[in-house]
Amino acid sequence: MAAVFGRRLRRGAVTTAVAAAAVAALAASQAPGVTDVPRDERAGASGATPPAEDSATGNSPYYTDLPELKSPVPPTGAPGGGDDTKSEIPATVLDAYKKAADSMGTTKPGCNLPWELLAAIGQVESGQARGGRVDANGTTIAGILGPPLNGNGFAKITDTDNGVYDGDKTHDRAVGPMQFIPSTWETWAQDGNGDGKKDPNNIYDAALAAGHYLCASDRDLSVEADLHKAILSYNHSRDYLNLVLTWMDTFRRGAHEIPDGTGDLPGDRSDGNGPIVSPSPTPPASPSPSPKPRPGGDKPSGNGSDKPGNGNGGGSSDPTTPPPSGGGSESPDPTPSPTERVKSLEDAGTGKLSATAGEAFAERVEVRTESASGAGVAKAKVKFAIVGDTDARFPGGATSATVTTSASGKATAPVLKAGEKTGEFTVRATVVGRSLPALGYKATVTARQADTLARTSDKALTCEPGKEFADQVEVKATYKGKAADGVVATATMVKSASDATANDKGPYFKDADGNPVRTLKALKTDANGLLKLPEMYADDTAGTYTLRITTAGGATLTVELKVAAPAA
Repeated sequence: MAAVFGRRLRRGAVTTAVAAAAVAALAASQAPGVTDVPRDERAGASGATPPAEDSATGNSPYYTDLPELKSPVPPTGAPGGGDDTKSEIPATVLDAYKKAADSMGTTKPGCNLPWELLAAIGQVESGQARGGRVDANGTTIAGILGPPLNGNGFAKITDTDNGVYDGDKTHDRAVGPMQFIPSTWETWAQDGNGDGKKDPNNIYDAALAAGHYLCASDRDLSVEADLHKAILSYNHSRDYLNLVLTWMDTFRRGAHEIPDGTGDLPGDRSDGNGPIVSPSPTPPASPSPSPKPRPGGDKPSGNGSDKPGNGNGGGSSDPTTPPPSGGGSESPDPTPSPTERVKSLEDAGTGKLSATAGEAFAERVEVRTESASGAGVAKAKVKFAIVGDTDARFPGGATSATVTTSASGKATAPVLKAGEKTGEFTVRATVVGRSLPALGYKATVTARQADTLARTSDKALTCEPGKEFADQVEVKATYKGKAADGVVATATMVKSASDATANDKGPYFKDADGNPVRTLKALKTDANGLLKLPEMYADDTAGTYTLRITTAGGATLTVELKVAAPAA
């Protein structure tokens, strides 16, 4: 059976299998992001569907309406036309998606949630809140409910909310424009419009909740594998994944804002039924509009439905009948987005990345997005991510940051601050939304340093054999004249100032068990650069001894210790 180009799939005329075939056609013709999903990523090696409770919607049915398929050769052989109504989004619904994405960009910048993904899911789940039938606050005028999840053709999920959200005290139903089942809503509910309520029937609340749900498990949605996992977590179905990716690609190519309540009503569901809407005493804010003439001369079907027919004026539901050419010509392709124009990511003069523990890196990673001609691409998004065993962070403790390129195509990473963990790690730069080779920059964190050590007292350190020194050794570390805090030091009883070999007699420290030790490691200066050594003890051997203290950075201090019997 031939796929229908530029038409809704009509209920009763096209099955879910045909819808899947149409999605596959879309993948081949216009949607580079649409791919088949490995079996183990969507349903397990056996093909069994994962538990419905693990998805946002309980694997409820969804709408299989397709965006306009821009095929280079439509079934008639004539140039194809475009259908702008396929990318229309009601104003309040579009505003909710964008605000949710902006909010996630602040609270979870590493997720890189695009509003187009929310719009794609909203399209598939509820037809954009049933064409934008929402009030001024974003709440649906009539409730939107999925069928009872009673095991009859669907998963079986017994009631979890006592009917509070879905009005069903026997089984759960998916609720609202983003179709959350009650148990999932309880976990992910959000107040997206600041009215103090968390309502699954409010598009602002539901869109923000969907954003948090999709960004769970530290997913980065600019990475294809994470994007697929996020969508599959919403509904475990390869057809669902491909359909959402197709709509997402459509909205990325351009979306048109329309007044609330004027959008097309959703048509066919994946279970072959129409929409389920709870009764409401309040009529819609505006009546459903008359069918709009389509570009290229396509006319309303005249069948009394607000859905277009097959274009022949008779309202036939035969899905094999191709649309007429209408004498129109194919619309030119839209101007590529900045993301689509980027062909490579290049270094823009990043210097050596090195910093002392606890300090900010003097250099910042700088890259440039370039087109096929080598020109800089403005307004593209570049993600900088910290990779490796390190506690270095961007401002706010973030491990990643997304930056929009300048007019020259350059993007500069935020200032990077080293943590206390020394060693090497990588700062990786990638173009958001593209699978281009990444750039990796090695960064090094060195230990805090001191170039000078000095005692804070010049009092002689003496002790009788077999007794404890009356005074402890305290030193101050400085680096370039300033107190050096957090500097690691080592104290060793050595044989002499010229021989750094550890001594086996004379003064000593004690370990936690009270045993003599003559080397102490991993000592650290305080915030003022001060370091006070533990108490020292003398054995029975009289003489003059040497204590040697060293730090990272090369500072060294020797201290004379005397063990002698008191004068007669």
